[in-house]
Amino acid sequence: MTDNLTTLIEEVADATKYSTPDSKDTLIRILNSQEANEIALALESLPIEQRTEAWKNVAQDQRLDILVEMRSDPRESLLDTMPIAELDSLFNNIAASDLIELADTLPARLLDRAVRAMDTLQRSYFEDAQQYSEDVAGRWIDHDVLVLPNNAKVRDALRLLRRQLPDYVDCIFITNRAGHFSEAIRISRVFGSPDHVPLVDLAEEDFSVINAQEDAVAAATKVQRSGFSALPVVGENGKLLGRLDIGNACELTQEYYENQLMASAGMNEDEDLFSPIVKSTKNRAIWLGINLLTAFLASWFIGLFEATLQQVVALAVLMPVVASMGGIAGSQTLTLIIRGLALNQINAANRNALLKKELSVGALNGIVWAFVIAIVASIWFDSAMIGVVIALAILANILAAAAAGVCIPVILDKLKLDPALSGAVVLTTVTDIVGFVAFLGLGTLLLL
Repeated sequence: MTDNLTTLIEEVADATKYSTPDSKDTLIRILNSQEANEIALALESLPIEQRTEAWKNVAQDQRLDILVEMRSDPRESLLDTMPIAELDSLFNNIAASDLIELADTLPARLLDRAVRAMDTLQRSYFEDAQQYSEDVAGRWIDHDVLVLPNNAKVRDALRLLRRQLPDYVDCIFITNRAGHFSEAIRISRVFGSPDHVPLVDLAEEDFSVINAQEDAVAAATKVQRSGFSALPVVGENGKLLGRLDIGNACELTQEYYENQLMASAGMNEDEDLFSPIVKSTKNRAIWLGINLLTAFLASWFIGLFEATLQQVVALAVLMPVVASMGGIAGSQTLTLIIRGLALNQINAANRNALLKKELSVGALNGIVWAFVIAIVASIWFDSAMIGVVIALAILANILAAAAAGVCIPVILDKLKLDPALSGAVVLTTVTDIVGFVAFLGLGTLLLL
């Protein structure tokens, strides 16, 4: 996939450089031979001018699928180039699931036009989805469900299977007269069973159900771990609303972890590779400013030991070693805890044990590397006491980093703040301040 994508990007980029009939024919041929997700990735990888030129040559019947696959920022750059007539053609009888993906990109006036272009059933599905926020399962329901009443028999299931078989389906859902979910029947158990056997006799035991208000990523993880292609999604009263299938589950978790990765750098997962310079600058400026404030705070603590630094220059040389060792140790723990929180693996039952384990790891690593750094510093500056000072500071900072790496994301999660977005900034501040104060404080006590 990587090699194919690289080749595709190069071919599309070359074809958009020249406005000749041959280059246009080449571009159309390239685009017509690719899947929607591959074209989406290729377009996202091009500068906006070349992306727009390539988009002009995408077949009309491909455009909606490609836009759905794209991130919102690059998608918006293409929608802005399309006249109303083309947008109306794009929205004609659009499915609810596609419009849900596009909704965050479309201005209100275009969203209204798209809704009006939907058929009655799809419009009702879209309006139902809009009642849920993006971070809950109800927003991402697939309504293409195999469902039968609880008095159905094997013959009814076989008749249903001959009529339709959606993607990612291995079960038939059973509901009572009120439409409440009751049982799930594996399709594989239907085949070979006598026609007269009630389906409820073939029901799965301990079949998981997703509540529409359940966290979307948690629900997606539940689907991935269930061993089934999809799980039913129900309302608060138990009424079957639809399903969350493995395809949507994988997309949700992939988007979540991409968002976590980008958030760790203070950036948005949807940011365009080639977004306008001013926009990118604004998006990143706030976290640079926050980082500057924390850097000034660390510098202020260093300034408290100005006299020590003037008399023992070696401390100034070795300060970055103390800070970086604490920073690396803390980021390792922080990453582990953020992943655990994302998978709902961390709670009050195991939090203290996890803190104890990370402190133990920090202590062992701290002792080993403090010893190594002490020897190097002692030889470098011909002073055993400098080796002792940096060894103790390294040990203290790694222990503090381990504790902070566990506590910071847990506290931020309790405060409903994203640990991936702000955890690294807070951790860096803690390890810098602890490291500098420990190192320079010990230097003041032991060297002067």
